[in-house]
Amino acid sequence: MRNITVLSGGMGGARFLQGLLHGLRRGDLPGVAPDAEVTVVANTADDWWVHGLKVCPDLDTVMYTLGAGIDRERGWGRREETWSIREELTAYGVEPTWFGLGDRDVATHLVRTQMLDAGYSLSQVTGALCRRWQPGVTLLPMTDDRVETHVAIADPDSPSGRRVVHFQEYWVRLRAEVPAEAVVVVGLDDSSPAPGVVEAIAEADLVLLPPSNPVVSIGTILGVPGLREALADTAAPVVGISPIVGGAHVRGMAEQMLSAIGVEVTAGAVGRHYGARADGGVLDGWLIDERDADQLAQLTAAGLRAGAVPLMMTDDDATAAMARAAVELVAG
Repeated sequence: MRNITVLSGGMGGARFLQGLLHGLRRGDLPGVAPDAEVTVVANTADDWWVHGLKVCPDLDTVMYTLGAGIDRERGWGRREETWSIREELTAYGVEPTWFGLGDRDVATHLVRTQMLDAGYSLSQVTGALCRRWQPGVTLLPMTDDRVETHVAIADPDSPSGRRVVHFQEYWVRLRAEVPAEAVVVVGLDDSSPAPGVVEAIAEADLVLLPPSNPVVSIGTILGVPGLREALADTAAPVVGISPIVGGAHVRGMAEQMLSAIGVEVTAGAVGRHYGARADGGVLDGWLIDERDADQLAQLTAAGLRAGAVPLMMTDDDATAAMARAAVELVAG
């Protein structure tokens, strides 16, 4: 295998990619060339415009993580960050005061916004930003079109009994503590895959779905018209890794989002939600944590090759072992 394509969200996907590259460098992935090229198709439905700037959280988290610029403790944003701009905006009373842009991070958003205003596509801008960070992968947005995720929550003061907030407000201001009644991805149905995305899937020797949110990360990538079809048609095996361990998400809000779309919060249910390619789904294999091994039989019955291994990404070695298990699941 010389070409690996990964469909990725933010923190979980970025951490998995770090371990994948670690395993590649050490030659630990059976049947995979140590110099294999990795292409990352990143979710852009978390993007939004704030203070006049285009912010792309998942693209930046992958870029910063693989380019050694991430704040490892937080898992997002720049390391050695300062917050003078946020403090000044708050002093002016400029909303939203709940969403803070770090001083270092603002530079990325300024460059991106200026290039977009000059007529460059998001794909071109991402390539230009990556020339600084050298992430060791080809990083592609899922689409160059504007797509934004919104979440419907209860609001007794609204005539309809609910209101819709941007995903960032749900995640950052509300901390995902309010039940999500529905997920609405504005612009997704009218979007097109960014240049190179369909080709990256079609020409891959292996496609991986890391433990990213199955609804608002992987789910939105799969919602771009043409990408499910690309996965169905590729000759490469497609392997996913469960974000649910022991009946709960490890980090993030997978539980809230899965509940909003009526999917049980278990590793087996998420695998069946993605579905087997042989039955109209997108997966050939599905890795779950060893704590969920009792769900292997139901996954096999659903037409998936399934395996149970430790899935906690405690360090690069542990994460590389997950990547190795994903390769072994479909090897031969």
